[in-house]
Amino acid sequence: MENAAFDSCAGEVNSKGELSVEGKPNPEAQEGLELKRKVGLFSGVALIVGNMIGSGIFISPGGVLERSGSVGLSLVMWAACGLLAILGSLSYAELGTLIPKSGGEYSYLLDGLTPLHPFWGPLPAFLYSWISVLLLRPTTFAVGCLSCASYTVYPILASMGLCLETETEELLIKLTAVLYIGLISALNVYSVDWTIRVQNFFTVAKLAAIAVLVGCGIYQLSNGETQYLAQGFKGSTTEFGTIATAFYGGLWSYDGWNNLNFITEEIKNPYVNLPRAIMIGIPLVTVCYLAVNVAYLTVLSPQALINSDAVAVDIGNYLLGPLAFTIPLAVAMSTFGGVLSGAFATGRLCFATAREGHMVDVLSYIHVDSRIPTPALIFTAIIALVLVISKSVSSLIDFFTFAVWIFYVLTMIVLLILRKTRPDARRPYKVPLFVPILTIIIGSYLVVAPIVTDPAIEYLYVLGALFIGVLFYIPFVFYKCSLGFMGPITRSIQIALNVGPTLKPMAD
Repeated sequence: MENAAFDSCAGEVNSKGELSVEGKPNPEAQEGLELKRKVGLFSGVALIVGNMIGSGIFISPGGVLERSGSVGLSLVMWAACGLLAILGSLSYAELGTLIPKSGGEYSYLLDGLTPLHPFWGPLPAFLYSWISVLLLRPTTFAVGCLSCASYTVYPILASMGLCLETETEELLIKLTAVLYIGLISALNVYSVDWTIRVQNFFTVAKLAAIAVLVGCGIYQLSNGETQYLAQGFKGSTTEFGTIATAFYGGLWSYDGWNNLNFITEEIKNPYVNLPRAIMIGIPLVTVCYLAVNVAYLTVLSPQALINSDAVAVDIGNYLLGPLAFTIPLAVAMSTFGGVLSGAFATGRLCFATAREGHMVDVLSYIHVDSRIPTPALIFTAIIALVLVISKSVSSLIDFFTFAVWIFYVLTMIVLLILRKTRPDARRPYKVPLFVPILTIIIGSYLVVAPIVTDPAIEYLYVLGALFIGVLFYIPFVFYKCSLGFMGPITRSIQIALNVGPTLKPMAD
C-alpha cells in the first residue's frame, strides 16, 4: 500500500518514488533515496564484537555451567556455541553477498521463498519481522538499557554512601534506562559516522576490560590456582534436553553474530568486507569467552560462579583492590556498546520490512540529507520505552529466542534452495555445502529438544504470537488492504522528520 507523501520542503513524491522541490525534479533523488555506505572493515568487526559482547559474560555466565553440570562440559559448550555461530555466519556471508540487501534473515527469507508460492512464500519473512521488530529486539533493547542503568546507578549510590528504598532504586533505574534509550536513539538518528565512532570506542573499551580479566586469570594460573579447572568433566549432564538448554544459555551471549547482515546496504564493498568482518569478529568473541570463563574459574569455585550475580565484579574485588571500581564501569560501557549496535541493526530490519510493504510505509522512509532510517529507529525506541515502563514480556525472552532459531534454520534451508533455483547467480563468497546442512541439523535439535523433554506453556505463547501475525498478514500484506487514516499521518511524519521514501535495491 503506497501512500502519497511530501517532504519537508513541500516537495512531492511521484509514483516512482522521485522527489521534487516546488514542482522541479531533484536530480540527486531521481533514482530514489538510498542508504549511504559508511561501514568499513574495522567498523564492521566492531559492530559484530560490540553487539555480541554485552553484559552477560561479565554478570552471569554461570547458567551454562549450571546446566552442563561440570567445568569441562561448560567450556565445551562455550566453544560449541562459538562454532555454531561461526557456521551460521559463514552461511550468512554467502547470503549477504548473493542478496546484498539490508534486513538479514528477513531479506533472505523473502527473496528465497517468495518465488515458490504467492501466499506461503512471503509468510515466513513476515512472521520473522513480526516477532523480531515488534517484540524480541525491542525487548532486548529495553533489557540491555535496564542492565546498563543498574551498573550505572548502584556504583554511584555506593560511592555517595546512599541507601535508598527498593522502590526508589527501581524507579531511579527505570528513569536512567529511559535516558539511555533516548541517548542511544538520538545518536543513531543524528549520525551514522558518530554512531560508528562511539561503537568503535566502546568495542575497544570492552576488549580492554576482557584483557584485564584474562590477565587476572593468567596471574592466577601462574600461581597454580587450577583446583577448580582440574575438576574436568566430573558431574557432566547427559540429558538430551538439558544440553539443549545449556546451548541456549551460551547462544544468548553469542546473540548478534548475524547483526552485520542487517546493514548490508551501508557496508563499504560488502562483497569483501562482509565475509572478512564475520571471519574476524566471531572467532575473536569465541576466544574471549573461553579465556574469560577460564579466568573466572581460577578465582571462584563452580558453585560460587553459578551463585554470583556479578561475576566480573567479584573477581575485581578479589584481585584489583583499589582499581575494582573499573569493573562495574566496564560492564556499563560494554552493555551500552552492545545496546547501541543492536539498536543500529534493529532500525535497519524495521526499515527493510516496511520497504517491502510488510509494515506501514513511513517506517521505510529515510532522512533526506543523512539517509538514516529515522522513523524506524524512533519506532523501535518507543516500543522499548513502553517495555521499560511496563516490564512486560521480558520473562519470555528465552522462549522468543527459541522462536528465532526456527527462522535461523529456515534461512539455512533458503541457502540450499537458492543453490538450486539460482545456480548461476554471482556468489563472491561460497560456503562449503556441509556448513549450512550441519547448522540445520544442530538448529533443529535446539528447537525440538526443549519442547520434547520439558514442554512448557510459554511455548504456546510463541505459537500464539505467530498466529496473531498470520491474522495481520492475510488482510494487510497478502490482500494489501490499506488504512485510510495513514495518509495524513505519513505526510505529517514526513514533514516533521524531513524523510522520504526509498526504492528497493536492484538485484545484481
